Amino acid sequence: MQDAGLATSPVLRRAQLPADLFSRQNVRLDSRNFFKLWEALEAEAQSVAPDLPAPLQIARVMTSDWFDPELFAALCSANMGGALDRIAKYVKLIAPMAIRIERTVAHTTVTVDFLDPAEPPPGVFLAFKLVFFVQLARLATRSQVQPLRVSWPSPPTVEADALTYKSYFGIPVTDAPLATLVFAAADVERPFLTENHKMWSFFEPTLRQRLADLDRTAGMTERVRSTLLETLPAGEVSMQAVSRRLAVSTRTLQRKLQEEGTSFQQTLDTLRESLAHHYLRNTEMSGAEISFLLGFEDSNSFARAFQAWTGKTPQTVRSEMSARDPVQPEEHQG
Repeated sequence: MQDAGLATSPVLRRAQLPADLFSRQNVRLDSRNFFKLWEALEAEAQSVAPDLPAPLQIARVMTSDWFDPELFAALCSANMGGALDRIAKYVKLIAPMAIRIERTVAHTTVTVDFLDPAEPPPGVFLAFKLVFFVQLARLATRSQVQPLRVSWPSPPTVEADALTYKSYFGIPVTDAPLATLVFAAADVERPFLTENHKMWSFFEPTLRQRLADLDRTAGMTERVRSTLLETLPAGEVSMQAVSRRLAVSTRTLQRKLQEEGTSFQQTLDTLRESLAHHYLRNTEMSGAEISFLLGFEDSNSFARAFQAWTGKTPQTVRSEMSARDPVQPEEHQG
């Protein structure tokens, strides 16, 4: 923020956060306040330089000198592929989000998803994450890496902003339910000139410890939700599968959830229902596609479960949402 000429005080005032927030140690914000901070940053950036979107204002001053944990971990990697793996591993230290990576022979797809579907992230944060990845690749390889595709929910419709992003990425930004980047395989494997294995070996234990501390202090319900978000698309929804991933016995898992006033099935159902409403509201995916993402065996199982939760079918809820406010799904995706 300082490098971009953005004063911290007005940003914190806009976000209604404590004035000494940035001087505190071990600060954790919930999703709502984290996103409020980014919305305030965007508003302040627009008051300083209205002709340049906030994510590009930050990217313009982003350098390898920044000692930011995410950037440092990535720059020490051998290439973009290794950087993405590290970011995906440690991203929980940065924000309530998950980075998913899919590789083929021709390209690598990076998707940004969030742990709480009830708190949709602001568009400025989604845009910044994708700008960050592209800027990282360019900084570390000293080459003008151009992604094959850039998408996020409800990208800018103002022509000037759309053209500015197109100029930065080299391609137009398209609309998609989740923030997505696609890199050519050659760019993902291009060597990082900033690779520093010794420095990474020195700092990695600290990051690992911070991640372990975060997992330990998180409530069991939160840990189960986070694990289920990763395992649902693979159909791993049993208590046994989640227990194995969390390295606890099913008895311990049940006891801790009970102490927090819930159960495994309640946590699973609440998450599935929340995600189902999110997908029905913000995407055009079919019932079969949604049932797959939620870990159901088939669309009929999903429909029966959804009706048990809401008393309505998925088709009825989608129709009601469209009839009530046909513009709303597009506006709220970002």
